[in-house]
Amino acid sequence: MKHIGQLIAFAFFSAALSPAFAADPVYPPGLRIGIVPIEGLVVSKTFPGFETEDHSVKVLIAELPPAAYGEVENAFKTNSFPSGANAIKPESLQTAAGEGFYTVESAKDGADTVRRFSMIVAGGTFSGYVAAQVPESATKTYSDDAVRQMFASTVVRKEVPVEEQLGLLPFKITELSAFKNVRTLAPGAAILLADGDEQTGIEASSYMVIGTIASAPTQPEDRGRFAQQAAAQIPGLRDGRITMSEPLRIDGSPGYETRVEATSGKANTPVTVVQWLRFGSANQALRIIASTPRDDWSKAFPRFRAVRDGIQPR
Repeated sequence: MKHIGQLIAFAFFSAALSPAFAADPVYPPGLRIGIVPIEGLVVSKTFPGFETEDHSVKVLIAELPPAAYGEVENAFKTNSFPSGANAIKPESLQTAAGEGFYTVESAKDGADTVRRFSMIVAGGTFSGYVAAQVPESATKTYSDDAVRQMFASTVVRKEVPVEEQLGLLPFKITELSAFKNVRTLAPGAAILLADGDEQTGIEASSYMVIGTIASAPTQPEDRGRFAQQAAAQIPGLRDGRITMSEPLRIDGSPGYETRVEATSGKANTPVTVVQWLRFGSANQALRIIASTPRDDWSKAFPRFRAVRDGIQPR
């Protein structure tokens, strides 16, 4: 049950909501969850969600693991939420995406009294989370009913258009090597290219994760050790063994290639993994992780390399 409190606490904002609504659902870029925002809210440039032009109103939207919704749903059906005077128990709220579990509470944000709202909905292969906060001084204009109506408009789309996802990244990907699924892991920061999906299992087939690192070493003599440490921390790998790690040039820039033999996934699939680091200015680096079942390495590696060589700065 500890995760339920974490979900509720996730709504930590200073916000106020306008009672007039726009006509159509709006999806923050890169996300599969959208709402009909109250008039005056626009897509934020600094976080996934909406805010007013003066930044005083904020609504957060996030994607959580699929089990998050199931945990709250089970607790709701069994009435197994924590008890006590300060306990927060969700209520069922019908939304455009299906049944959601909705909470409202009064709290303190520094010296100010606020109303906090949060909701979780099922997204199939993920859980959708929406959160907002209203200062007490704004509750006459931005009522509980207005917030509830906005939350009830929550919708879920099956996938985000590839062009939209790629457009958020700080680099250009010009070659996708026929990967079947493209999914943002962190909007504007990292992306997954995969032949599998959440239902069949990502690790059971070839996939790549591409993102940036903001703490890479600037001195060449430190890069080998850094590359090996990063490879040893690749999520999802067990019994990993580094088989090679050496410097190389990637599109004219200094880089490092590290290969790992390991097992991955629920089926303990033997995999071969390659990690490429392409070092840029200051302490920035592009990190590419590519994994494939070991028997498919000879077919997958040229695809991985084609994607790598097609990545360009913006």
